[in-house]
Amino acid sequence: MTIATINRFIQLFADAFGALHTDVTMHEIERMAMLVHSAMENKRRTYHTSSHVFHMCKGMNPRQVLAAIFHDVVYYQLDGGFPQQACALLEPVVRNENGVLVLNAMAKHDRALQLCAGIFGFKPDQDLPLFGGMNEFLSATVAVRSLQPYLQMRDLIAIVACIEATVPFRGKDPEGRDFTFHLASRVRAQSRKLLKALSEEKIERHVAQVMLEAIKFSNRDVDGFAGPNPGKFLSATWQLLEESNAPLVAVGVYTLQDYRGALSRMEKFLGSLNPENIFHHFDHFPSDVEFAKLKEAARKNLVFSSDYLGAKITSIAIIEALALETGGNCPVSMFLGDIRSPHGKPDRVEDFLPPAKTAMDIKPELLHILEKGRAQESSNDLTASPLTTFTYRWMGHEGSRRALEQSKRMFAGELSAFKFLKSLDREMICVIASACAQIAVSRRKALLKIQIKLSITTTRS
Repeated sequence: MTIATINRFIQLFADAFGALHTDVTMHEIERMAMLVHSAMENKRRTYHTSSHVFHMCKGMNPRQVLAAIFHDVVYYQLDGGFPQQACALLEPVVRNENGVLVLNAMAKHDRALQLCAGIFGFKPDQDLPLFGGMNEFLSATVAVRSLQPYLQMRDLIAIVACIEATVPFRGKDPEGRDFTFHLASRVRAQSRKLLKALSEEKIERHVAQVMLEAIKFSNRDVDGFAGPNPGKFLSATWQLLEESNAPLVAVGVYTLQDYRGALSRMEKFLGSLNPENIFHHFDHFPSDVEFAKLKEAARKNLVFSSDYLGAKITSIAIIEALALETGGNCPVSMFLGDIRSPHGKPDRVEDFLPPAKTAMDIKPELLHILEKGRAQESSNDLTASPLTTFTYRWMGHEGSRRALEQSKRMFAGELSAFKFLKSLDREMICVIASACAQIAVSRRKALLKIQIKLSITTTRS
C-alpha cells in the first residue's frame, strides 16, 4: 500500500521543515503542498510530474528536498500559463510582450525576487529566455515567496541555487568557463549582500557548501542520461516526447505526419546535445573518474536513442510515403491499426507481415528494444515496435541509416514519396504495402496498385 501523492508532499514538507528546525503550521504546509500537487499533476505532463519530484528527493538534505519540491512547479509553455494557485505570486513579476515574458521592475523591499534575479543573473526589463532558465526562475520565485516567512536567508540562497543549477545543457562561455563558475560568483555576491554578519571566510565556506548541494542536485535531475539500461532511458525520452507534442494525446487520431514530426524533433534535439554539457562538477565533485563515467554513459545513451529514433522514423516514413501515394496524410491507425480497443484485440499491420529477413549488421541491443519494447508502458504508443523491428531486420543497421537519410530528403520535398519508396528494397515495400492493404480498407486498391507499379519499375530496371 502507498499513501496518496498529496500526503507524500505534505510529509516531505513537514520532514524538511523539522530538519531545518523551523515551526510551520500544518495548515501552511497543506497550502504549499496543494499548490505544488496541483501543478505537478497537470494532465499535460508525463515526465515533469510528482514522480520526478519524489525521485529528486531521495537521499537529499532538507534544503535540496525543498528545492526538488518546487523546481518544476512552473512549466509555462506546457501548462499554458502559470499554475492556478501560483498566479498571485507570479503575475506581478513578469509581463507578456508579444508572447515573451519580460521581467518587471523589482520593488526595493522585495528581497525574494531580488534574490532569485541575483542568483539567475536576470535584470529588470529583460526577456526571460524560454530555454535558458525562464521556468526555473519562476519556479524559484514561487519557492522563495512561499518559504521566505519560515527559513533563514542562507537556506533560501541554497534552494534558489539548486533550482538554478537545473537549467539544462549549458556549454562553456568564450573564456572556457562553465555555468558553475558563474553560479558560484552570483551565490557569493548574494551571500555578501544578504548575509552581512558572516566573515569572508564563512562566506566562502557557505558558497562551497551551496555549490556542492547545487551540483549534486543538478546531476540528479539528469541522472537518467547515465542510466545503465537503455530501455529505461528511452522510456524517459518517450515521456518527454509525449509531453512536448500535444497532438499525440489524441490516441488513434494523430496523423502519420504528427507522429513522424514528433519523432524527428526528438531525434534532432538528442542529436544536438553535447555529452559534455549534461553533467557538471565543481571543486572536484564528483570525482574526475566518476565525472568521466557519467559523460561516457550519457554519450552511449544518446547514440543509442538516436539509432532507435532513426529506425522508428524510417519505418513510419515508409508508411507516410504509402499514404501520400494513395490519398494523402491520415491517422496512423488507418494504416497500422489501433493501439488498443474496448472491443477486443485490434487488427494490426504486423499481424499480416511475414517473418523478416535478418541482415548481417543489426545491433542486437537495439533490435531487442525494438522487439521487446521500452521499459515503461505508454498510453499514446506501443512500447514495442513491430513494424520497425521488421524494417530494421530487413535492411540492417547501415541500410536503415541510408533509408533515414533518404526519408529526410522526402520530408524536405527533395524527393517524391514514390521515389523514396523506389530507393528502398522493392520486395520489402511490396510486403509492407500488402500488409497495410489488410488494414487500410479505403486505400486497399491504391496500395495494391503501388505494388504493381513498383514491380513494373523493377522489371524495367
